[in-house]
Amino acid sequence: MFANSPPNQRTWRDRLVQSPMLMASLALITGGLIGGITAFGPLYTVAGVLALFVVTALLVSVQTGLIATLAIATIIPFGTLPFKAIITPNFLTLVLVALNAVWLFRSLARPDTYDVRFGSLGLPLIGFLGLTFFSLILGARGLPDLQTLHNYAKFVLGVGCYFSVINCVRDRATIRFMIRALIIVGGISALIGLVLWALPDAIALQLLVALGRIGYPTSGRVLRYIEDDPNGLERAIGLGVDPNSFGGMLALVAVLTLTQLAAPQPILPRRVLATLGGLQVLALLLTFSRAALFGLIIAAAFLATVRYRRLWRYMIMVSILGAVLLVGLGYADEFIQRVLSGIQFRDQAQQMRLGEYANAIAIIQRYPVFGIGFGQAPDLDLSAGVSSIYLAIAQRMGLVGLAVFICLIGFWFMSSLQLLPELDDELASWLLGCQGALVAALAVGVADHYFFNIEFSHMATLFWATIGLGSAIEICIRSHLPADLSRAYPNNLARIGKDNPFTYP
Repeated sequence: MFANSPPNQRTWRDRLVQSPMLMASLALITGGLIGGITAFGPLYTVAGVLALFVVTALLVSVQTGLIATLAIATIIPFGTLPFKAIITPNFLTLVLVALNAVWLFRSLARPDTYDVRFGSLGLPLIGFLGLTFFSLILGARGLPDLQTLHNYAKFVLGVGCYFSVINCVRDRATIRFMIRALIIVGGISALIGLVLWALPDAIALQLLVALGRIGYPTSGRVLRYIEDDPNGLERAIGLGVDPNSFGGMLALVAVLTLTQLAAPQPILPRRVLATLGGLQVLALLLTFSRAALFGLIIAAAFLATVRYRRLWRYMIMVSILGAVLLVGLGYADEFIQRVLSGIQFRDQAQQMRLGEYANAIAIIQRYPVFGIGFGQAPDLDLSAGVSSIYLAIAQRMGLVGLAVFICLIGFWFMSSLQLLPELDDELASWLLGCQGALVAALAVGVADHYFFNIEFSHMATLFWATIGLGSAIEICIRSHLPADLSRAYPNNLARIGKDNPFTYP
């Protein structure tokens, strides 16, 4: 299974003859190209053919599906099909459906090779999703509206990305590929955010409004400013619509990048990692999201305490570099004032958060068991929505849902921390990166709700994909141990040597 296959010497003619599916796809593409040019013109035809190539790649390669999921979730999370429908699916939904179809059909076709994996969190996570559905129906009194159902379905697909990852990531090379891809697409997203932030407002606005054809807002708060004051500081948003969700995404990805920068065997050259990490951190700072900044700091401190002491040095260097850049850009005073006013709850945003917290606690007191569901608050004197994933879960799913969520995350951390000392340096850096990224997301979630918001399904996708990646490392390690060695060395997985083909490439 892990050995390199012999070189394939077949010609393309042989491939066509022996693959009816490939011949059919080529025939469809050729016919579509000719017919499309005749009917619609070359521009739409080329776009359609490119889309057909992408769809074909998604249906034959789980790696294509994984990288497409990560790229869309980080770079263009709200992109939709460019035509109107009753419900217009976005790109992320389509890719997740295709990815799930590929690994499910593969498991059905070859169950001896590709068994369906649930992982240690699989069944509890299904139970958690069951609770979300129960709260949805209960809160809507059995009749949720169409838009809420649409958003909820996208949210479930995002959470279900955990199962996609553990069933698609089955070897060391795929784990390396996925972490590398997530770091790179996170860097691309940060670069886009920095370019849009640096452009004159009129040009940046024109570029963002042009994305209205694929579902992006064309009016209202397209560009974002501190306290919504166009004369104040502009906030970096990339293509993430909201600066706080953009900052939360960058915090998660930046932790993975910093972990590899400190690892003895980095997944990319250190210069590349330093460049990508610098872009991610700088873009995060320019979102002026205090929750994202504190999430990044807490996660970096976690990694430096657990394993990588050198991260303390990197944190100091990054802090100095960030301070120099802010001073050079002329934003140092405003940045410091924003952080201080946030800590002291003096500004408008923090005052609104306090009001949301009080409102959420009132809802939890009235509906403590299963919450109010995912629609509007049932009482006129209350309003749904709060900037905290913990209060949001308790509000939407009750204290039962919050307890299940905390137990799920706590169990995952306990299991992964127990495995960590037994791994070699490379695998340990990957698992630590997943742990640190999750710490960042959980810390961000104290003051932001985007990782548990059915309208931001890409954030749920990144959150549960990170958990799935960490779980895939554990599953792959344990599943490739010979049975007798597993019993003889239950706590020495990395010391078995070349008998474990996953641990040693």
